[in-house]
Amino acid sequence: MLFSEIDSPMSVAAAAHDPTTDQPRGGDRFGHVEVRGIDWIPDDERHGAPRELLMLWASSNVTYLYVVLGAVAVGLGLTLAQAALAIVLGNLWWFAVGLIAASGPASGRPSYVVMRALFGPRANRVNVILSGWGVCVGYGAINLSVGSLATDQLLVWAGITPSIALRLAVVVITAALTLTVSIYGHATMVRCAQPFTAVLALCMVVLATAIVPHVNWAWHPVHRLTGWAGLGAVITASAVIASNPLSWTSSADFARYLPADVSIGAVALWTALGGFVPAVLLAMLGALAATAADMTDPQAGLTTLLPHWLVPVFLVFIALSSITNNIMTAYSSGISLQAAGVRLRRSLTVLADGLLAFSGTVYALFVSDFLTALQDFLALSVAVLAPGMAIYATDLVLRRNRYDGAALGNETATGAYWYWHGVNPAGVVAQLAGTTAALLAIVGKLWTGPIAVLAGGTDLSCLIGPLVASVVYALLMQALWSGRMVQCAA
Repeated sequence: MLFSEIDSPMSVAAAAHDPTTDQPRGGDRFGHVEVRGIDWIPDDERHGAPRELLMLWASSNVTYLYVVLGAVAVGLGLTLAQAALAIVLGNLWWFAVGLIAASGPASGRPSYVVMRALFGPRANRVNVILSGWGVCVGYGAINLSVGSLATDQLLVWAGITPSIALRLAVVVITAALTLTVSIYGHATMVRCAQPFTAVLALCMVVLATAIVPHVNWAWHPVHRLTGWAGLGAVITASAVIASNPLSWTSSADFARYLPADVSIGAVALWTALGGFVPAVLLAMLGALAATAADMTDPQAGLTTLLPHWLVPVFLVFIALSSITNNIMTAYSSGISLQAAGVRLRRSLTVLADGLLAFSGTVYALFVSDFLTALQDFLALSVAVLAPGMAIYATDLVLRRNRYDGAALGNETATGAYWYWHGVNPAGVVAQLAGTTAALLAIVGKLWTGPIAVLAGGTDLSCLIGPLVASVVYALLMQALWSGRMVQCAA
């Protein structure tokens, strides 16, 4: 059968705990390919502490993308103060990412399996393909593109004109570095996170030291946006910035090995801070740089502010941060493909998705206006991801974070989360309602909704979509399945 639970031999016999390494002898050890994918993590294989999530998430979020997003905020006509407000508001979604991460230790399952409780096993396969796997592959292609373009520029700086063959080789090498860590899996990612974060943070501090003296602190847009127009521009910019944290509905993937009795607050806080702090700081750096340079092409714009000797450090930062961000993206992508029902072990699904992202990268390298393509992708993804995040958080609150990890693996009519023919109407209707509301309120190059038009061009998708989805889900769950609101943990 194609659609079934992926269980490794470790599902049958849990490995004994090795007190000398504080890691189980099972499938999650540094330097070994992780055995488990979407299957349940039993208690005797749990290890680690919530604080390790800080560096893990920081390693993925000390990234050039946030510098670009900060510049985009200023490019929308905001003052520095307005841009700062938009950056903070958009990144508040990291606290929702932290909240849903708490479902990992509670269930011992990755996010896309926990979502069976939201949508039912059958409907969840469709949800995973659209809002999980598809988004992961898309972001994977974007990260590979950004990293490869930076490496191309590094070659030019060194006096080498990259041919098409050399550019393709750069993409292959970048993808290989990413996939190697992702294939090895969770424990290897956690161990590598601290040095990755330290190197990236050091590069960023050096770059910031060179950029800040050029900042025009008296800068303001030609036409200042005040009153409702200013508020609308701030909300629109925050929606673009929110697209990145909203893409991480997979946060439980990285917390599921923690002991089941860890503090929910600690899991949520360390996860949120690992994303929020670097995202805000880097986006602010991008906004400040936009006052002193033309950031239409952020990479070219920033290089004009740097001394010649520092340009390669900047390019290395872009390339390395793209790799570290893609490590977690590729990991979740492989798990999502399993959750969609593909019967391959996790390492192979990661590899398969990496090949797809590589194909997308080859195409993206020939897009004439890459920044516009990036903005369009991020803006449209919000319409699906924001309602999904809201439904997930609402379900966690309604159940008091009590998920039966073993029962989540039962995709038959006897399962606790089977609902109606494998479909939870509450989740499906809430997602459709929230996505529709978000599309009606979105602002983008490809589509601007009528609500956004009535609001004077303000993108309200990040507010209306989640609100509608959350309310509809809570009401329907109470009406249809009130007896299933609280599932006892296994």
